Amino acid sequence: MILGVTGYLCSGKDTVADLLKKKGFEHISLSNFLRESLEKQNKEVTRANLQKLGNDLRTLIGSEILAEKALMQVIDGTDYTITSIGTVGELKTLNKRPDCKVIFVDAPLEERWNRMKKRNRNENDPQTFAEFKKHESLESKGGGAAYREFDLCKKEADIVLMNDGTLEDLCNKVDKVVANVRTQVNTRPSWDEYFMEVARAISKRATCDRGKTGCVIVKDKQILASGYVGSPMGQPHCDEAGHLIEYTVHSDGVKRPHCVRTVHSEQNAIIQAAKNGTAINGATIYTMMEPCSVCAMMIINSGIKRVICEKRYHAAQRSREMFKKANVTLEAFSDEVRKYANQ
Repeated sequence: MILGVTGYLCSGKDTVADLLKKKGFEHISLSNFLRESLEKQNKEVTRANLQKLGNDLRTLIGSEILAEKALMQVIDGTDYTITSIGTVGELKTLNKRPDCKVIFVDAPLEERWNRMKKRNRNENDPQTFAEFKKHESLESKGGGAAYREFDLCKKEADIVLMNDGTLEDLCNKVDKVVANVRTQVNTRPSWDEYFMEVARAISKRATCDRGKTGCVIVKDKQILASGYVGSPMGQPHCDEAGHLIEYTVHSDGVKRPHCVRTVHSEQNAIIQAAKNGTAINGATIYTMMEPCSVCAMMIINSGIKRVICEKRYHAAQRSREMFKKANVTLEAFSDEVRKYANQ
């Protein structure tokens, strides 16, 4: 995999690159191409000269030129760190590869200023905090596609890594990033992820935008039935006739609106299985959010033993209690509560 590393001045980019190097990552620096060019021209390698040459190249050839040079050096099967990324054009060029993720390293402004004073690396570095802030503003905002634009790079980065603790803290964060990215770029989806993706695709057929959900019923890694939110056959859909809203007072005392025009995705999937004579006893159902209490009762009585949902449902307390009593496993990809139109 390839990890691009960028970030604000003295945020710890070089330290992150060094940590990755210890993990076996080959290091490619976009600024090295500029250094080599300056040396050939017998020009002093200073920060100002590097920036000027980089800006000139991006203006004349394109903002992606240095990133393209870096990718030409990549050999498949080897892990790489690419540093000195300063523009969105460079970042997007790297991200065209599915095995590349860009990390933006950040830290509080005053902490980065203290790091600069401590390192005392370059006499051309800002000498006062006011100069540091001015320099920061110039590099952060950028001047178009040819210039450094760190604020925009931060927005476009795949990962923002805060380096505001100890070196040990940073090591642990880098370890987690490497593990997560390696999983993303190298691992096939699990069976649960696979069937949830199928449920997401089915949800695109839903005809009620208040709860645009879909689901699949699976057993032994085989899809038995599917369903999505929609009105009964021959009846007008919400997309055509609008919602049919009724208000319900829930166990928490809150009065909430519900659209009663449609059949829920879980209900439609169970009905489809019954209609086709398909046994779903012992199956797993994958759905976009935790089932409502009515769907939960149908799931229990149909013999389904496992419920996998993408997100939580704000009124699912009763469903959770029933599943627990019925020994039906309930799992959620995320504890985030599903939001929908006019909730």
